[in-house]
Amino acid sequence: MRRFLLLVSLVPMADLARAQPALHLTLAEAKRLAIQNNPQFTRAALAASAAHQVPAQYRASFEPSISGLLTGVGADDGSRLAAGTLSNPVIFHRVGSGLSLGQMITDFGRTTNLVQMSKLAADAQDQATETTRAEILLDTGRAYFALLRAEAVMKVADQTVAARQLIADQVTALAQSSLKSTLDVSFAKVNLADAKLLQVQAQNDVQAADANLATALGLPGESRFTVSDEPMPPPLADRVEGLIQQAIEDRPELKDLRLRQSAADRFAKAEHDLYFPNIGVSGTAGFVPTGNSTIRSRYGAVGLNVTIPIFNGGLFKARQAEAELKARAATQNISDLQNRITRDVRVAWLNATTAYDRLALTQQLLDEAQLALDLAQSRYDLGLGSIVELSQAQLSLTSAQIANASARYDYQTERVITDYQVGALR
Repeated sequence: MRRFLLLVSLVPMADLARAQPALHLTLAEAKRLAIQNNPQFTRAALAASAAHQVPAQYRASFEPSISGLLTGVGADDGSRLAAGTLSNPVIFHRVGSGLSLGQMITDFGRTTNLVQMSKLAADAQDQATETTRAEILLDTGRAYFALLRAEAVMKVADQTVAARQLIADQVTALAQSSLKSTLDVSFAKVNLADAKLLQVQAQNDVQAADANLATALGLPGESRFTVSDEPMPPPLADRVEGLIQQAIEDRPELKDLRLRQSAADRFAKAEHDLYFPNIGVSGTAGFVPTGNSTIRSRYGAVGLNVTIPIFNGGLFKARQAEAELKARAATQNISDLQNRITRDVRVAWLNATTAYDRLALTQQLLDEAQLALDLAQSRYDLGLGSIVELSQAQLSLTSAQIANASARYDYQTERVITDYQVGALR
């Protein structure tokens, strides 16, 4: 048993991670898992559900309130309270029960405005949930294509190591036959070592990309993924103005701020309505099963209450001014966000357009680098070129292969970012 544990402890952690079965994913499946498992979205959805309970709280003021009453008093009959705030200073020994009812008739629109304000705030919270959803999808898309990019670079690194290993073996064999110099062998081994360094870094990048994707999906226990290639999206329109207009209309952050600004206007109206009277009716009725003989066995009363604000030290004026200033500030928040969204969409469009142009350029670079390596290899085999020339051609080809492999996924990543910026990420 001890020997078994020792053997396990000697296995590198990277090998243990590679031993785990990989989870196969498409981009659509990755998005579904991210929304399903990411706690940020769950938290936002719960906050939105809680916000939709607030209108019912304000609307309850329109409904009658009924309370049950039960009172038992032991006292010296006919005695009076010498201190306190009870309305009737005469107290009697009694036991009584009854009901109390209150009903607001009107507060001249204050409660109505509060209900509308809370509805708008709840709708705004829905848009905040959509914002969280879009951010999660953005992180998922970026992590997904980052993993594809890392795997593509890893493939290039493996091919480079294999190609340079073959050349190093060939040069070493020729040197042993005195057909090549030891300098050629040294250069070939340096190139091979450089390729192995690239391979090690590529392996690390793949594992890091796996970890980032696992976090985006809300699956921290997963350490390996097998992701499928996605079809290339078409190029963007030649003009960015249409995308900017779409973003102004569809970005959930802007919808959120617009709704919150409307809610702030409603609240300002509700604060202004504090100046108006509050009219309500209240009533109570019940029985006194036992008590002093001077108290009747049943009782009941109903009254109309009109509360008219006269003076409160400027409280209502200050509250109204505060609400109106906050509503004006909310309007400025919308303008500020529109400016920033316009900038972000323009930058995302430029980045995506440049990334699309790089697709053809990197392919052209790869073709030229492959041709240059073929020529350098032929010259070297014929003894017309040096190992330095061949090494430089190998380095150029590796760089071109990495650029070409990365260009595809860089463009897809930029398209994800652009879709997020215009509010079209689904």
